[in-house]
Amino acid sequence: MCVCVTFIAIVDGAITTVALPSIARQFDLTTAALDGVVVVYPVCLAMAIPASAWLVERFGAKRVLLTALTAFLGSSLLCGAAAGLGQLIASRAVQGLSAGVLFPAAASLLYSTFNSWEQVRISRYMIIPQQIAPAAAPVLGGLLVDHLSWRWVFYVNLPLGLPAVVFGALFLAEHRGHRPGRFDLTGLLLSAAALGGVMFGVCEGPNRGWSSPAVVTSLVLGTFLLIATVVFELRTAEPLLKLRLFADRLFRDTNLINLVGLVPILGAMYLGPLFLQQGQGRSALESGTSTFPEAFGVLLTVQIAGVLYSRVGPRIIIGSGLAMVSAVLLLLATCDQDTGLWTFRSYMFLLGVGMGGVFMPTTVASLATLSRKDLAQASTLNTVVRQTGGAFAPAAVTTALVLSTPTAAAANPPITAYQHAYFALAALAAVTSVFAFTLPDGPARAAAARGRTASSGTAPLRRRHEEAH
Repeated sequence: MCVCVTFIAIVDGAITTVALPSIARQFDLTTAALDGVVVVYPVCLAMAIPASAWLVERFGAKRVLLTALTAFLGSSLLCGAAAGLGQLIASRAVQGLSAGVLFPAAASLLYSTFNSWEQVRISRYMIIPQQIAPAAAPVLGGLLVDHLSWRWVFYVNLPLGLPAVVFGALFLAEHRGHRPGRFDLTGLLLSAAALGGVMFGVCEGPNRGWSSPAVVTSLVLGTFLLIATVVFELRTAEPLLKLRLFADRLFRDTNLINLVGLVPILGAMYLGPLFLQQGQGRSALESGTSTFPEAFGVLLTVQIAGVLYSRVGPRIIIGSGLAMVSAVLLLLATCDQDTGLWTFRSYMFLLGVGMGGVFMPTTVASLATLSRKDLAQASTLNTVVRQTGGAFAPAAVTTALVLSTPTAAAANPPITAYQHAYFALAALAAVTSVFAFTLPDGPARAAAARGRTASSGTAPLRRRHEEAH
């Protein structure tokens, strides 16, 4: 269920850009005029996330997950049937709001069901949709647009999601945390406005220019509201966002690694297609098949990391993974106009090998020292951090390209601009790697070891019980 939800939400966030030219022709608009169709999704997603923990605690993870998924599928249907740009943007907004609840609700249900050792094992499967979805989205979108229509970019969510709703309604067990207090409306308004403003500014900065009035206003206002949110939530007895959880050093440090470490990781995934298509003049198909090997590297490392987690701890795995990411980014910085596709593909595979040591251990370790009643809140904060880091990645890459490109060649950055961008990402990954090696991971390693012992100890009992019946 969680695998399906994650796959659908990630694909939907990435597949829409493929359909923009067709949508523009349908509504007789320029592609630039459709910018709102893309931006409204991450902005509304960020605005909805703060309320997800309270909803899970109040109504239960199963009910919230199924309701959000149903709303997501319904808005997908409305997107596909939209008769104009206004209807399409409004439906995309509902999609984003639904996705903002989907991610934390799915994570809360998953991590409240399994102990630390089981979470490590489950994460080895959860990583599959997280890696396959971004790579598959452009290919799937291209096939749907070319052979059916742009509307099927949204309709495709229905045959994938409806069976998940039925399965969840029939088989998912309900999990609830402690009974929540009153709804923190002020906290919601502050946090939603803050995250929405920051997300809009970060997403639009590379397109409109960082000095444009709209971007500057949204970033300044969003930052001010973010500070106000932190002050208010820390002074509130029953906050919507339990920021006090960041007092736990392991939770705080792993989230900081996620925030900063995702920039070079996702930045490299964003920069690769630009380098191949704009820098080397490759086709979209060549670009897609050359960045895809990263997914195989991640899948390989996650299996190894899952075995080693309880033995060596997340600190060594995460630090080594980020160090390898930095080293491979330096290799990518040596690529030029004559670099072959198989050389680039081998580098992307190695990049995935390093990335696989970061994703799963940071998520599992971040929850290791928290009580079960705080899992919904922790999952919400984790999602906020990951979405923010994900938004910063393309913004950082675009900014690095602009700074390294002469004004006269702004439309076509030279090869050296891409190399400088890779160098910048490598430096950021190296700094994050050094910080990762300071993680206090003893409690996380101990929690995984206890969970492993408990799981192996109860397995024979479960088998005997099944045999007796």
